[in-house]
Amino acid sequence: MALPGLQLSLQFADARHRAWLPRHRVARWIRHALQAPAQIAVRIVDADEGLALNRDYRGQDHATNVVTFDYAHGPVVVADLVLCAPVVEAEARARRITLDAHYAHLVVHGTLHAQGHDHLKAREARAMESRESAVMTALGYPDPWRRR
Repeated sequence: MALPGLQLSLQFADARHRAWLPRHRVARWIRHALQAPAQIAVRIVDADEGLALNRDYRGQDHATNVVTFDYAHGPVVVADLVLCAPVVEAEARARRITLDAHYAHLVVHGTLHAQGHDHLKAREARAMESRESAVMTALGYPDPWRRR
């Protein structure tokens, strides 16, 4: 099965995790979660930028792991995914999972948001989690929603 086309911009405002996020790996994660061609920018930021974006665009006064700015769901998906490196690192450590697996999950999660998926309602959350589980296991990672 051919994966959808992708134009990817990968940006590092916080370069500490650059080694964990080579372009080919990030592109693979995104392509597996896509259902249409896409133009996606992935930006890795520090805590200050993560806080500012989450506060300014979501009204929440804390940095979060991933924020998705979705501009078009089709026929070409257009979005920015912003991941906060310190938050991702702390969550991976707390959950006792690899940084690689957590980044993969959050990129997949953000890519699904970019296509209009959401998890505000229980039914939506179940559908989104199911899709995330399928993508992650297809990529060779553990199911992020499997209860430990």
